[in-house]
Amino acid sequence: MELDCQLVTLAQQLVLVLSGEIDLATVPLFRNHLGRALNGCRGTTLVVDLDGVTAIDDAGLGALLGAAGRARELDGELVVVCTEPTLRRRLEVTRLDRAVEVRDRIV
Repeated sequence: MELDCQLVTLAQQLVLVLSGEIDLATVPLFRNHLGRALNGCRGTTLVVDLDGVTAIDDAGLGALLGAAGRARELDGELVVVCTEPTLRRRLEVTRLDRAVEVRDRIV
């Protein structure tokens, strides 16, 4: 499966909307889009919308953690939106939700 990444502005927030799978094959594309999005929102919050993601592997979780650290270096923040129960549980089990804020909605 492929990964679709779109950078949009919703409610005056920069949102990276994702759909598909984030795995070893698609994580380079994911990292590329995260990096470009972070450069466009220095000092503000980047929202990463995972609601269209069907699966995320450890490489994808690592990319999210790395992007959260980069956001902090740029005086900003990275926030994840995830409502899908199985994916949300994965974020909890891996404790990613302790390192990155996970919300139920964009605003």
